[in-house]
Amino acid sequence: MRTFDNMQEKITKVCNLPIQNLGRDDAKKNVKKFSDFCEEPAALDGKKVRIDDIVNQEILITGYNIKISKYGENKTGKYLTLQFATDGSKESRVLFTGSDVLIDQLERYGDEIPFLATIKRVNRYYTLS
Repeated sequence: MRTFDNMQEKITKVCNLPIQNLGRDDAKKNVKKFSDFCEEPAALDGKKVRIDDIVNQEILITGYNIKISKYGENKTGKYLTLQFATDGSKESRVLFTGSDVLIDQLERYGDEIPFLATIKRVNRYYTLS
């Protein structure tokens, strides 16, 4: 059976820095921060909104993330998380969509972020304009 003392001893041996010293400023100087070596993009946060709620409104796109969807209901099998602000608001918002057109546009033009855009609905798909 593991006890806290045994786990603390194992952790102390692995990192070679006693846990009780981690709160000290001099000990922190020798410890890497996760953000220094993490290769994953930061999580996009904000109030979640539906895409239909912002159609035909100008938005400021501030970030995006494209991942493989577990549902695979679109051609690419991907989904888009889009972070944006509306009407000069400083509050971030996010939406999730499987729109292949929006995914393609963000893959091509995502390096231009931040930029203003309007999401339009054309027949059965969404597009940036």
